[in-house]
Amino acid sequence: MPKIYFVGVDVGTSSARAALIRSDGKVLQTIAKSIRIWNTEHEHFEQSSEDIWNAVCSCVKFVTRDTPKDEIVAISFDATCSLVILGDNGEPLSVSNTQNPQQNVIVWMDHRAHKEAEKINATKHDLLRYVGGQVSVEMELPKLLWLKTNLYLSTWTKIWRAFDLPDFLTWRSTDCDSRSLCTVICKWNYDGMAMQWNKKFFQEIGLDELLNNNAQIIGRIIQEPGTPVGKGLSERAAKEMNLLPGIVVGTALIDAHAGALGMFGCNAGHASCVDNLEGKLALICGTSTCHMSLNREPCSANGIWGPYRGAIIPNYYLNEGGQSASGLLLDHIIKTHPQYMHIQLKLKDENIFSYLNELLKKMAKERNLDDPCYLTKDLHVWPDFHGNRSPIADPNLKGMISGLNMNMDEESLAVLYLAFVQALAYGTRHLIANLLDNQRSPFHLLLFCGGLAKNLLYIQCHADICQLPCLIPDEQEMVLVGAAMLGACAAKVYDDLKIAAANMGGRGTLLESQANTKDYHNRKYQVFLEMLNDQTKYKRIMS
Repeated sequence: MPKIYFVGVDVGTSSARAALIRSDGKVLQTIAKSIRIWNTEHEHFEQSSEDIWNAVCSCVKFVTRDTPKDEIVAISFDATCSLVILGDNGEPLSVSNTQNPQQNVIVWMDHRAHKEAEKINATKHDLLRYVGGQVSVEMELPKLLWLKTNLYLSTWTKIWRAFDLPDFLTWRSTDCDSRSLCTVICKWNYDGMAMQWNKKFFQEIGLDELLNNNAQIIGRIIQEPGTPVGKGLSERAAKEMNLLPGIVVGTALIDAHAGALGMFGCNAGHASCVDNLEGKLALICGTSTCHMSLNREPCSANGIWGPYRGAIIPNYYLNEGGQSASGLLLDHIIKTHPQYMHIQLKLKDENIFSYLNELLKKMAKERNLDDPCYLTKDLHVWPDFHGNRSPIADPNLKGMISGLNMNMDEESLAVLYLAFVQALAYGTRHLIANLLDNQRSPFHLLLFCGGLAKNLLYIQCHADICQLPCLIPDEQEMVLVGAAMLGACAAKVYDDLKIAAANMGGRGTLLESQANTKDYHNRKYQVFLEMLNDQTKYKRIMS
């Protein structure tokens, strides 16, 4: 009997990755290839769809080079929710003031469309209740409105297709123009309850021409994640990837949503890791952090996106929160400290996060502290250096630090780093509190994947601050596993995504919360909330 393999492809902010994955979810081979980002203006971040596609093909060819091609039954994609603009014949069309056609992708973290987001939110349309009351500047309609306002003749009037990046990848691989329910419902304000584009909403925000010709520019065919796309891999794409034409291509997911899908089936043989998908909060921690939870009944909460019906798994409503900068924020804080270069020079193969984590343990021991967490007693952080995605939903919110001194040694960097790690965990607690005010079932488990999931200090802070056990999958590449689940479902190896997740999610390690630090973190959390009140107060004074 021939073996069965899937290829999962993940396009993140700075790289494309591919993996060869077995039907039990075991990752056999991975590779990553960097992709270019242009940052030509303040808050403008752009990429090239051709550069991304070439990186994808290179990665796929590498991970499948030693595998019989007839044993690869499906390929599926996930990607950041970046906006891809194409002109006639699918050619790249510039989204940049530079007019460079290579720069045809507005990256998810691009914040150029502040005014356009405000204009959309001013309508107070009923659809906005599915995005926590207001669209984010990171979503696609504000970006499209920016293109219409600023690049009308050079770009807007020439648009043939506007894709979310995951849908661009399925189109480019199959020549079939379909869209994932995940992308359109989460990032394009598609009405997931009525299962249609809302014409009145588009008229109110000034984008009704996008619905001409049955909305061919933004999507006529909407498919659930994990359903087959067209007739499978096209002759052109198969040649570029060195695969067989016609292999199944599954409808895509946004990258964070693929990570959530991968983790929802993970188990550690513990009471908290029950098969029920409700009560689990998945954190996909990379450049930013996305928080995902599923419920049988819709849950609406201010500042939290959703409920999105069927955005990941049919018959479940997704709520999505997040932090616009997490891994990016920690990198920024560490790399801008005077001690960074000194530490890097003496490190060999050791990761700087591991070095700082060990230094914090040493400092706590020297000071007779039961836990390193107490080192931040007088240092407090509000972490929204790139705005707040959830639950405040204010892209203009700023970061704050209270308790700075003039120390510039390694220990000062370690404590500052710890304070920021804790602040990110307090942000997760703030988001959870907002959800619990509105949903029926409590949370019993946090799930982690992505770069920060490899940092045990980050995980332990979440366990202690949120007072919830944390599950870290043994397989670290859960975003790629989630992508592979889409192909496994589309190829009917598994009947549905819930079954695919249960069979491919694997096992993990459980990290329990520490009760002895609970009171300390409760008090720090109160300071955290007061910092938000203070920032609001300062804005009021200065206005």
